[in-house]
Amino acid sequence: MGHTLYRKIVDKHTVFRVDDQHVALYADFHIMNEYTSPQAFAGLAEKNLPVRCPEKQMGTVSHVIPTHPVSLDKRTIMIDAAASQAANFTRNCQKHGIHLFDVKDREQGIEHVIAPEIGLIRPGMVVLCGDSHTTTYGALGALGFGIGTSEVEHVLATQTLIYRVARDMRIEVGGRLSAGTTSKDLVLYIISKIGAQGARGFVVEYCGSALADLSAEARMTLCNMTVEAGARGAMIAPDDTTLRYVAERIKDLPEDSIAEAVEQWKQLKSDPDAVFDVTHSFDASEVAPFVTWGTSPDQAISITDPIPTLSDEQLERSNAEKALAYMGLDAGQTLAGLAIDHVFIGSCTNARIEDLRAVAAVVRGHKVAPTVRAMVVPGSGMVREQAEQEGIAQTLIDAGFEWRQPGCSMCLAMNDDILQPGQRCASTTNRNFEGRQGRGARTHLMSPAMAAAAALAGRIVDVRKEFNHV
Repeated sequence: MGHTLYRKIVDKHTVFRVDDQHVALYADFHIMNEYTSPQAFAGLAEKNLPVRCPEKQMGTVSHVIPTHPVSLDKRTIMIDAAASQAANFTRNCQKHGIHLFDVKDREQGIEHVIAPEIGLIRPGMVVLCGDSHTTTYGALGALGFGIGTSEVEHVLATQTLIYRVARDMRIEVGGRLSAGTTSKDLVLYIISKIGAQGARGFVVEYCGSALADLSAEARMTLCNMTVEAGARGAMIAPDDTTLRYVAERIKDLPEDSIAEAVEQWKQLKSDPDAVFDVTHSFDASEVAPFVTWGTSPDQAISITDPIPTLSDEQLERSNAEKALAYMGLDAGQTLAGLAIDHVFIGSCTNARIEDLRAVAAVVRGHKVAPTVRAMVVPGSGMVREQAEQEGIAQTLIDAGFEWRQPGCSMCLAMNDDILQPGQRCASTTNRNFEGRQGRGARTHLMSPAMAAAAALAGRIVDVRKEFNHV
């Protein structure tokens, strides 16, 4: 019996087997932020332990940092608790010799944006981070997944993790996405079909003709949000798109070493006779722009469909009733035409340069509706610089968007970018839980193009029809 790509990477990184279900897994790279690392460093200090491999760690201040549109040298964390948290993180990284993208670093940004863009993520790696959206790195043929604070401490001390091996799921996506739809629409479609727990306990491998058409950054969006279906990881076997993206960004290897590595990476794929525990098949041509209506990413529908009627199954009905009450919506209602107060374009899901190009293509020559506050937060300092060089930033500013500094920002209510109770937001983020963007705030997840269209129209619209975006 052949092996899946996931099992091949796990086997190669297994230091020893603990029992039938667990292994000691070696981590090639470990990424930290200021939010999930303090207790881990405190644990090391209590045990008088050093960081075993500081060169295999990276830190960035991303969650609590404000994104005010000020110059880089004036960036300051004004909230005392957040400032203390960031300062503590800085001290710990300096103490242990860990490279940190700090508050005023020009390359600072969201970990899942900056690590791939500066060439630190490569096919076949195991990448860990105290953040659930570490699944992003599967887009480059790496095994990435989030870990808890106690596990962060263990990785810092040993460069290994006691890891429960997951089951294998294959999701095959045939056909091609139609004009005006994106990988964000595709992943919302898939999650709506298999459910928020549909991939629980699995690592998903995506394959199929629709994947071949996606850029590396679009694949990152797909793998990033697969955790919203409960997946423990998401992967796409490296192809020419992957290899070109990675090879262009590697800075620490000579050309002949990169060429040799590329030949090895080409072998990273599931065997033809590999057996998956579960397989799903979807047709990308059936995907339209998707928008969430509830308080879970699987509560999503096509912009052309009404909110589904409530199921007879008791728990599902109860969850749907609660979600509709929180969102101020009714079953059978359509989302098209629903007025919004705020638009947020950013996060580790959709704040890369391709996302901002898509937004600029929609808004060029238009203005943000007077009833809407619209924010664009690039995923990193490098994305911000590139968008300014390409004229994207000026297009957004001319249209009435706030052009802000990088960070997690309004993806989660952990900084001063917070929605007020009852405000309705069209958001390119990954989660729409109750209070995610602020107590009582109402979040509708959608693609960057759809969010841009909502900003201009002042309501949720089909970008393909309203702005002829096809």
